[in-house]
Amino acid sequence: MSLFVVILVALVTNSCRISYKLNGTAIDYSIYKTIGVSDFPIRAALVYPPLQQTFENELLDYITRNTRLQISESSNTDLNIEGEITGYTLSPQAVTEDAYASRTRLTIQVRVKYTDNRREGKDIDQTFSAYRDFDSSEMLTDVQDQLCLEISKELVDLIFNATLGDW
Repeated sequence: MSLFVVILVALVTNSCRISYKLNGTAIDYSIYKTIGVSDFPIRAALVYPPLQQTFENELLDYITRNTRLQISESSNTDLNIEGEITGYTLSPQAVTEDAYASRTRLTIQVRVKYTDNRREGKDIDQTFSAYRDFDSSEMLTDVQDQLCLEISKELVDLIFNATLGDW
């Protein structure tokens, strides 16, 4: 009986295989080879021009670092990501006893349209949002670049997980 249990355990452990990826991608590279990433123009009421380039660079870099997909400008790609920056807003957060805001929140919204040209039902049209708070004693112009970079990284992570990560 104990020989049977040892053989059974050996067969079960040899037949089971655990597979995971650290970056969370769920891409079948036998099907998907190329991805098109379009420009993300700013369509927000408040415009900070460097944001578009910061966001686009972050998105392209993240895809390049975390997938083996070839980024193509062709219209005939396996996957496509396009969209627009729809929100860039400032709002007071913490109000002091003298009715002044002590913290301000910068929120950025990005609408993303993800198209899977190989499989039906995988397309996404969704808006993603992220924010950072900063002390109201700081000038926005002094912290804006750093905040936009941090928010862009978070947005790219959210977008990647919802699309290429298939979470």
